[in-house]
Amino acid sequence: MGNALTQKILITLGFLFAYRVLAYIPTPGVDLGVIKDFFDNNSGNALGMANMFSGGAVQRLSIISLGIMPYITASIVMELLAATFPTLGQMKKERDGMQKYMQIIRYFTIFITVVQAIGVSMGLQSMTGSAGQSAVMIDPVTFTVLATFSMLTGTMLLMWIGEQITQKGIGNGISLIIFAGIVSGLPAAISNTIRAVNAGEMNFLLIIAILAVMLLTVFVIIYVELGERRVPISYSRKTIMQNQTKRVMNYIPVKVNLSGVIPPIFASAVLMFPLTVLQASSNKWLTAIADALAPGGLVFNIATFVLVVFFAFFYASIAFNAKDIADNLKRQGGFIPGVRPGEHTKEFLNEVASRLTGSGAIYLAIISTVPFAIISGMGASFYFGGVSVLIIVQVALDTMRKIEAQRTMNQYDTLGNVGL
Repeated sequence: MGNALTQKILITLGFLFAYRVLAYIPTPGVDLGVIKDFFDNNSGNALGMANMFSGGAVQRLSIISLGIMPYITASIVMELLAATFPTLGQMKKERDGMQKYMQIIRYFTIFITVVQAIGVSMGLQSMTGSAGQSAVMIDPVTFTVLATFSMLTGTMLLMWIGEQITQKGIGNGISLIIFAGIVSGLPAAISNTIRAVNAGEMNFLLIIAILAVMLLTVFVIIYVELGERRVPISYSRKTIMQNQTKRVMNYIPVKVNLSGVIPPIFASAVLMFPLTVLQASSNKWLTAIADALAPGGLVFNIATFVLVVFFAFFYASIAFNAKDIADNLKRQGGFIPGVRPGEHTKEFLNEVASRLTGSGAIYLAIISTVPFAIISGMGASFYFGGVSVLIIVQVALDTMRKIEAQRTMNQYDTLGNVGL
């Protein structure tokens, strides 16, 4: 393993360790005992799922209890705006424009974080423990200001950590943060399940059924994620002669799931924002809506299914640029057999991508809802559901691919240095 790869892995692990340390730094002015009791009674609703994505930071009311979701929400809004307004879309394609684009996302993240932090602070002020003690131990106004600035600082630190991992480490920083949060809660989820079996609350055969659902889910995810359509490419004789010493790609790999892990993450972010706000409300109508949208329920699963399909098509249209591929092929003297270069190649690739995206979107939606619904019906934890397993397996596969690509690059660099 090359020094560059080792350094990138160590940087990634170092930043993830910093993220886990932040999850244990509480927001000033709260009674953590009251917060813990509240979450013990609400572990099966939207707050429990938000706690899963934050790696337990919500239950501890850490400074990163809002997690990376405000940044993801801001990114979703900006992607939608970029697809709607050509000027913003063009800004994203330019190097200098991309910096401005990312800066707008950061400012929008600050706005969303402040709104959510104020909402959480106000909700905590009406929370009481079993003995009637308040969850907030200081002046309400002072607490709101302190909590808002603490949570804003925590979210901005998470955003920075994610960007640093993406730039200097291995893999996508935001995905790895969510991955680390979910994985950190697995030991406790497994321990609680074993405790429930020992106490007679869960049947051992039920545990075997849960494991079977999880293993089947993992198998399907790996099978589909490794699947791709290879569109053959031919080159003119002149191009082949000019590139005798180079490896020329003779096909275009188009993955079945072009959008990766982004759709379920985006769908969860969109659902978590209103659910968290509704859960903090004392209004009976808003509470009824929150209960109807509780994770594992029919309405929640339908909403998740629709949102995952939407984001799968939306993100695939951004990730796969058929026009750029067609133009590059034409410049390199390559063509798809039976398809004319240029516009016809673009249309052909768009058709292939659309068919695969349709299959990939349905696959993502089913994996995100069906296993979760089955496991929730068995009384198991969020951590064993479809979205968490999907994120863990997909991020692990993506990170392994990037490590392998880095190793291959290091081998080519070594051979180049010795003159081979």
